[in-house]
Amino acid sequence: MASELTGDFWEITLPFSMESSSARSPEFFAFVAAQNLMHAPVLFSHKKVSDLLDPAVVSTKEALERHHLFPKAWLIRNGVEEQRQTNQLANYALIEWSENIRISDDAPTAYLPLIRSQFGNEAWERMHDMHALPEGWEHMDYFEFLKMRRSLIAGVVRRGFDLLSHGI
Repeated sequence: MASELTGDFWEITLPFSMESSSARSPEFFAFVAAQNLMHAPVLFSHKKVSDLLDPAVVSTKEALERHHLFPKAWLIRNGVEEQRQTNQLANYALIEWSENIRISDDAPTAYLPLIRSQFGNEAWERMHDMHALPEGWEHMDYFEFLKMRRSLIAGVVRRGFDLLSHGI
């Protein structure tokens, strides 16, 4: 593993491989697995990812949904129309379905302040760390956000891998 999972893998190869809009991306699954291992909170929730991924949880609706951090309809209204761009892996986060409905297709600058008020500073910072969200992401250029988030996602995956392989 050491010969394959070099610094270049984590810093270049993995972020580059996340430039994808594939719904079944192994990189996204690795990200969610790392969040699960590290007891990450669900984005915009006080619940844990691991609790809502538990197969024993039975519901008429999926507990978690893929949410476009920059909503697809908002991106289209702002000139980003290509599905390969709107559905980028780095634009997705798992959130509770009820929160996804509430956000709808509002701009991040509109929905984030309303959600932010529900969390203390420590919880908010941990959530941003575990979900690989750069500081001030809601104000960023979309394509710059994607680039930065890919690197941050790779960092979360690496921390999850280190936890599995070394107990770190």
